[in-house]
Amino acid sequence: MTADVFIRDYWQKAPLLIRGALTDVGEPVGLEWLKELASQDEVESRLIEYRQSKWLVEHGPLSARRFDRLPESDWTVLVQSVNHHLPHIADILWRFDFLPFARLDDLMISYAPPGGTVGPHFDSYDVFLLQVGGKKRWQISGQEDIRLVEGAPIKILQSFEADQTWEVNHGDLLYLPPKYAHYGVALEPGMTYSIGFRAPTQQELVTQFLIYLQDRVALEGMYADPNLTPPTEPARIAPEMVTQVATMLKAIQWDDATVADFLGHYLSEPKPHVFYDAPDEPMGEDDFAEALATHGLSLDLKTQILFTETEVYCNGEPIGTEAEDTTLWRQLANQRQLPPAAYPADFIAGLYEGYLSGYWYAE
Repeated sequence: MTADVFIRDYWQKAPLLIRGALTDVGEPVGLEWLKELASQDEVESRLIEYRQSKWLVEHGPLSARRFDRLPESDWTVLVQSVNHHLPHIADILWRFDFLPFARLDDLMISYAPPGGTVGPHFDSYDVFLLQVGGKKRWQISGQEDIRLVEGAPIKILQSFEADQTWEVNHGDLLYLPPKYAHYGVALEPGMTYSIGFRAPTQQELVTQFLIYLQDRVALEGMYADPNLTPPTEPARIAPEMVTQVATMLKAIQWDDATVADFLGHYLSEPKPHVFYDAPDEPMGEDDFAEALATHGLSLDLKTQILFTETEVYCNGEPIGTEAEDTTLWRQLANQRQLPPAAYPADFIAGLYEGYLSGYWYAE
């Protein structure tokens, strides 16, 4: 199936199960490694259990002792953004380049022994669910009833009626459009690699856009009422004041270029828990240029570069590229690496600044 056919027939339209889609995933991420990640403060993780007809959720960091107390079945540990920590997991995420990077979010890994589940639920975004090791039963439903169990610590559907049921094995890939109900239960110990996509709500986009404008709007003048007459009701907000302020607010304007700049900042902005490690003993710029020519350059696993028609954005900020270097910056954004070569001096200078910030490496 080509990407064009997938997008035409399935993307945000219908679920799709692809048997044996991706069996070569490199070294599977074992439970011990997930435990290590889940114990770290800067990693988002959750432990979900279903015991005595109750859902229990704990948020990380999760200690090794906590895992030692778990039963042999009926629990799931989920770790977000594993692509930030393991290069071969990041490689899987970026293989989904037949869809815009601006929509790609992260690769979450969940591990479950037999009976482990997060219950019948739906996601508000597109998701690909890749089975890695073990066996799992997936049930899906196109039901319109999306009422949730009141008081549950996670989003569990009150009623779930399966349309289709599959048992999936290593390498099987299930795609689900937004709000498509699904219910997975581990039949054997195994993992699910969840490739999720960003789908901001209209409210979130509007809120973030207003925050963006707040830092950029600069209007002249101030409120004035030289022809004021003494009010008979001093507590009343007069219509004249409303009209004058409304006129001021109408002076706030934007166009497609403003929105494009907002999206460049917003969509490349790292999540709050993401930090970059600057080199302990940074190379000088000449040594950096030599390393670039010898080894090429690779982005840090957490770095995101996006571009519009006029600008390139890296980790929430515009790079300010020279016109003659635009093609090279776009190549780096699309491929997330550069081959060894002698690059223009201005381009190297921009790369060196990012190297000092820990955004990429030439080694």
